[in-house]
Amino acid sequence: MSLFSGLSSRLRGTPNEPEAPKTTPPPSLGPSRSSQTSMPPKVPVLQSLPSLAESISMAATGDDDPNLYFPRPLPLWLNPIYAKHIVKGNFMTLSTKPKAVEDAEWIAHQVVEHYRLLWNFVRVVIEKEQDDSTICNSTTCPTMSAGKHHSFTWLNHRLEPIELPAHEYTALMQRWISGKIDDITIFPTDPSSVSYAPNPALVQDTLIQLTGVDGWIGQRSGFPEDFSRICGTIFLQMFRVYSHLYWNHFVEPFYHLNLEKQLNSCFSHFVMTATALDMLKPDHLEPMQLLIDLWAANGTFPPQSKAYSYANLKRGTYLMQLGDGR
Repeated sequence: MSLFSGLSSRLRGTPNEPEAPKTTPPPSLGPSRSSQTSMPPKVPVLQSLPSLAESISMAATGDDDPNLYFPRPLPLWLNPIYAKHIVKGNFMTLSTKPKAVEDAEWIAHQVVEHYRLLWNFVRVVIEKEQDDSTICNSTTCPTMSAGKHHSFTWLNHRLEPIELPAHEYTALMQRWISGKIDDITIFPTDPSSVSYAPNPALVQDTLIQLTGVDGWIGQRSGFPEDFSRICGTIFLQMFRVYSHLYWNHFVEPFYHLNLEKQLNSCFSHFVMTATALDMLKPDHLEPMQLLIDLWAANGTFPPQSKAYSYANLKRGTYLMQLGDGR
């Protein structure tokens, strides 16, 4: 993927993931943090961080429209200046499935690719630095949260929701997703099972001819019946991690390392893909809805995309006006 060709080198290489369990349920709780390399020394904190809320009082807007509610102070990533990408272009070209590719094969490819990109960013905040500390830890992130109003829980071995520090939640997420991807009964790797998308204008699907019904996504290629549901959960877990990175770590470390454009590029691509595949629904997007509104208003999400249809253009346009000082 040429758009992100320089990402891995900026983030100190590709992930070296531990061996993952093969069981389907979430892994039982226990020590889950791992470290293999040291991060470079932190960039000194800037004397003054730009913030929309420093110059604009949200209470003085004079607009009582509940659709224009914003958190105060506004996060830095809602400033249009810092919501930019490493390149300009139409992200739909990256998220649209080629006509000849079978649906499940495309979904599987997107799961693996987006997980790889996300884990590069996660490593920056959970791997140990030279002083043996981590950026995301039990003190800085005692819960897996995304702002004041969104906190995510993990299911323990009794399937009870429990709150965990963000780094433990993220490590469990990594083990769970890796276990799914490495399970050949969920993500089959036998090349002889690879199928193609039939052309409905030329031939009827053999499965429909034989059974009279259209089977589940990926049945012809050996994917299990619950493949789509599992992938939906994987995309949701990845979205939650992205949300935490934005709300808790956008400034430190990504802004200080000049990686905010890379993060924005991967996340906007992720949202475009997940919504196009119906892996994320509008209610899932709430923690990052304002950024989605902004990207719809500034043209990052094309009008024909599903991500655009999930956005509130009025809010996005208002955010752009705030960034312009109007």
